[in-house]
Amino acid sequence: MSLVELIAQADERGLAVSALGCLDRCLPLLGADAGDDEVLRPLWTCLAEGGEEWGASLAAVRGVLDLLDLGDARDQAAELVRRMAGAAPPEARAGGWREWADACSVAALQVHRMLDAAGDAGGGVAARREGRTEGMSPLVAAELRRQTRILTLLSSGGAGGLRQARDVSTEGRRVLRAVVSRRARSGA
Repeated sequence: MSLVELIAQADERGLAVSALGCLDRCLPLLGADAGDDEVLRPLWTCLAEGGEEWGASLAAVRGVLDLLDLGDARDQAAELVRRMAGAAPPEARAGGWREWADACSVAALQVHRMLDAAGDAGGGVAARREGRTEGMSPLVAAELRRQTRILTLLSSGGAGGLRQARDVSTEGRRVLRAVVSRRARSGA
């Protein structure tokens, strides 16, 4: 099943977790270092508890994100991540989750495409999300797998789906942090 189909079929919780996971994995582009791994914890906790305090949790997270050392925040990839954070719905509502999950999915794949030294030949982000994967670069392929894995975990309804989704996002954040670090060292 394509990523577009998985997002279309996902429930509210799956959509919220998918979007938050995309943002979490891309956080290193906003200057978040190893000490900032817990920046999004209030939002993860809120989703684990049913989402009732989403607005307050989101306000707290945005306050922390505003204080991060952004370094070269004018970078196009970093700007996409800032937009992901800014586009989060201020309250828990179905339409807002779907729109945010879709936008975050696209932005996260674009970020990974921009940062992949191998280059992503073939199709654009839309083609990747629809399942056309020929010529896909390794970094983009890994992000596509993570997004698909999270939506699949949450659609199965099993216990621990949220925890497993967060683990998938943590792994992706580590990978992207290494890519960002390598880029900074090489001056790329």
